[in-house]
Amino acid sequence: MPERSMLGWALTALLREWTHRVSAVAADVPHGGRGYQVLAMSLEHEPPTQAALAARLGIDRTVMTYVLDDLEVAGLIERRQDAADRRARRIVVTEAGRRVAADLDARVREAEAELLGGLEPEQRDLLCGLLEHAASDAAPGDDRCAVTARG
Repeated sequence: MPERSMLGWALTALLREWTHRVSAVAADVPHGGRGYQVLAMSLEHEPPTQAALAARLGIDRTVMTYVLDDLEVAGLIERRQDAADRRARRIVVTEAGRRVAADLDARVREAEAELLGGLEPEQRDLLCGLLEHAASDAAPGDDRCAVTARG
């Protein structure tokens, strides 16, 4: 009998626990872990469009509107009209949002270190680097907030 791949199980188990831990540390942010991901991804490159951000994070565009509404009311982001496309809105993290994101980044790193506590620090770094590389290879040519069209 051939060996079964455990990759799906391992990724699912880690993602489930990561989501639980990040939701706990981000409980004070609108939409918790999802709100944190929106803030973090919005800081990665030039301000992303709302549509690109939704596509990259796998969040339904309608749901993304509610997440952004609440982050905006909390003073963590602003929506600005895209100079190149008046129909599009760019998501800009405010100074308050940057402070919140920096604090959350530190707490998320702690949660990740606990999650991967069975590994040596070098092993954690290697695992995270390999996963990021594999994820990037899964979507070659995409920046982290590019709109992707997949059939």
